[in-house]
Order: sequence, then C-alpha cells, then structure tokens
Amino acid sequence: MKILGHVTFFLLLVGIWAQNNRNAKASGRSTKRGGGAHAGRAAQSTPAADSSQGSGRSSGRPADTRQDSSVGTRAAGQQTDEMRLQFLRNAQVTCNDGSAAGFYLKEYRGSRRWLLFLEGGWCCYSKETCDSRYQNIPRLMSSSGWPQTKRGTGILSSLAEENPHWHNANLVFIPYCSSDVWSGTAEYSFMGSLIIREVIKDLIPKGIKQAKVVVLAGTSAGATGVLLNIERVASQLQRLGTEAQVRGLVDSGWFLESKQQRSPNCPETISCTPEDAIKIGLRLWNGVVPDRCRQLYKRGEEWQCFFGHRLYSTLTSALFIVQWLFDEEQLRVENIYMGGQSLSEEQWQYIQNLGVEIKNSLRDVSAVFAPSCLSHTLITKRDSFFRVTDHVRFPPHMLFLDLITQFLIFLFSTSFHVRAASVTHLTLF
Repeated sequence: MKILGHVTFFLLLVGIWAQNNRNAKASGRSTKRGGGAHAGRAAQSTPAADSSQGSGRSSGRPADTRQDSSVGTRAAGQQTDEMRLQFLRNAQVTCNDGSAAGFYLKEYRGSRRWLLFLEGGWCCYSKETCDSRYQNIPRLMSSSGWPQTKRGTGILSSLAEENPHWHNANLVFIPYCSSDVWSGTAEYSFMGSLIIREVIKDLIPKGIKQAKVVVLAGTSAGATGVLLNIERVASQLQRLGTEAQVRGLVDSGWFLESKQQRSPNCPETISCTPEDAIKIGLRLWNGVVPDRCRQLYKRGEEWQCFFGHRLYSTLTSALFIVQWLFDEEQLRVENIYMGGQSLSEEQWQYIQNLGVEIKNSLRDVSAVFAPSCLSHTLITKRDSFFRVTDHVRFPPHMLFLDLITQFLIFLFSTSFHVRAASVTHLTLF
C-alpha cells in the first residue's frame, strides 16, 4: 500500500503539470519577456519581500521594534499581511558595520509550521571588495536603512492565491548583512552563522519550540547558506526539545567550479572565481562548514564544502534542491551575459555543456526540480513569466511553485526519500 501511495502521488504531480500546461495553451497569448540591466552579482538576487518606506541611515543600534507575545494567548487566525522587523536580543551579533542584525516576522497565530528564509547576495572577501560592496549595496552590510516592515512574495507571501501552501505558516525573512555566505563566526562582524543561531533563540518566545515543521529556505547565497547551516539548525532545535521536522529548501545555490584560469589574487569580485573568493573569504570570515564535510578535506581545503555537489552527500537532513540547468549567475562567472552581447562559439558550447554538467551533478540528489531554462532563483518570484514555447507562457505559481510545495508536503509526511526526475523538457529561451 505504501508503494501504491507513492505511485499515486507521482501520478497526481503529472496530472498537475498536464492540467496547467493545457490551461496555458488555452490562453494562446504571448507577451514579450521583460528584462533589465543588473548592477552586479550581489544585487542580482531577486528580493524576497517588498519593503515599506523606511528611514535613512542612522548611527548606533536602531530602535528595537520587538513585540513579544505569549504563545498561550494566541488565537487561531492571521493578524497582518506584513512581516515586522525585530532586532536580535544579543547585541554582540551584528551586521558587517556593527549595526544590529535582525529578522522580519509574520506570525500566523495557532500555526505550528515555520518557514525561515535566508536572503542571498554573494559575498565580499577583502577590504577592497567589502568597501566596494558597502558603497554600492549598503543594505547587504548594514541594518541602518532597513524598513520597519516587508511584504513577502512567492513562498513568503501571506496571500493564499499566491502562496496556497505556506501563506498560513509563521514566516521569517532573515536579511543578509554579513557578506559571508552565512558561514561566518568572526568577531569582526562576519557573523552569518551566528545570526541564524540567534534568530532561532529569539523565536523561542514566539512558539518555535512547539513547531511541527521548520523549513530553512534560501535563494542564491542564501541557498548555499541553507546547505551550510541546516545540520546546525536541526541540532539547535533538537537541543531545545522540539520534535519538529526540519527540512531545507535550496533555490539556485548549487554552483559549479569555474572553468576559467584566473589569478587567485583577484582584487575585484567580478574578476574572482567562486572558489577563489571562498578560499580568501573563509580566512576573513572564520567561516564554518558542516563537520562531516570538513573531515573529508585537509586544512585549507574546506572551501570545497561550499559547493553543493561536494557537500550534499555528507548531510543527513532532508533537502529539496531547485536549480536552473542554465543558471544566469553560473554563466556570469564565465563572463557570459545572455542578451547583452554576441557570443562566441566557445561560449555557446560552454552553455550547452553547463546544462549537462549541472544535471549530472544532481544525479544523486533525492529530491530535485531542475528546469532546463535560463534564470536565477524561483521561490520568491511573483510576476515573472516563463516561456514553454514561442506562443505559450505561464506564471511560475501555476506549476513551478506548486510542484515544489507539493514535494515539500510529501517530504514532511514520510521518511521515504523520493528520487524526483529533473524537469528538462522546457525550452531554453
């Protein structure tokens, strides 16, 4: 009966895909896909929440906006559509510039499900790259300009029509202000891993100890942060006495090493390969990686644990991987910008090979959704449309997000490890 149930579930997924595809074809309309220039690798992570108007930069610790509430006084039902900013109680764990780290929380009173989201935004790994980052994208290094509220999108939305499976969960958005791929434990304000630890501590009065389900999710650098921290989060929650199922959702954080040979002494972020940036950054951040992966490599080689295809097999927590086979950020590492320049034959060949290599690197992943499309990040997108043919388009929540959340529900309902087939029949546009 158990096997029959699994087969029935997969048939249901196929039915969902087929029905949405038919609905999309029925529309028969085609709209030109929007695009825009990107300011830099760190800025290319799609925002997971819309910001309300916030105040300008201020000195010192921002005013504390925490509003503690007793779990015992909760009544079932949603109170607000917005996530509210709360700063960490532990003032010693900060953003890069020493300003208070924090998180945005939207409670759904009565719910025992929690979604913790790690924001992405690449990293900095030297004085030069950190100075440039602070000048160009200060919100990724300081909380002084953070707004008081955010409205979530995609899997962080509180709207049932946009987020049918998770709108009624407790939603936590953790802004990225440590520039260390969520790995840092250094006292000089590279504290990404420590920020995650303190957020969970601060959620205890909010009821996370009573959670049944906790999802640690992230996009881009935040997704790599999920891979690096999922075991520590599960252990921390276990020590608190919770019986929650802890799962990870990794969106567009599954990178491959660069093919180009470059000088390891790279002065700028764009001139540095991901592996060289991580090698240099690890020393600056005092970065930590999961113990089982660290034991596989000699001292100085821990940087390899930042790459999912090397780290995944050492993790015990259940993970769902979302990864575009033609990831835009992976292409930018090789100085390939689609639509903005003519490409050489060698670059076109790299693009074709990239899809095969990423697909092969995901072969041993138990649950994976890998569309054969050109994009970067998915789960927080709201209005982007993806083309299936030249004449058919559909929004991601019609298929992609629903498929992902259905798989998450399946992972939470059983200890069986599903081997999900990669979706590779969507056309590259």
